[in-house]
Amino acid sequence: MEREDRHPVERPHRVTDVPLAMSERLRIRRRRYLIMMGVCLVLILLAWNVVRFWSTGAAVVMSVVAMFIPPVAAIMANRDLGA
Repeated sequence: MEREDRHPVERPHRVTDVPLAMSERLRIRRRRYLIMMGVCLVLILLAWNVVRFWSTGAAVVMSVVAMFIPPVAAIMANRDLGA
């Protein structure tokens, strides 16, 4: 005969289970976005002010990589971090 659990054991709540505050989530999202856009800016500036003198192909590749960063940054900035 199978034993039925009338009172399932629940895991106790921990402080680490508490979701981050909205202001904290916004701060993290903003920081990620600014870092990614900073990387984009640095890639473009380096590509066309420094790297192009040695390799135009490398400058174009750096620009193409930089072209994909803004949409990814926007998607990551608008992603919810768990409410």
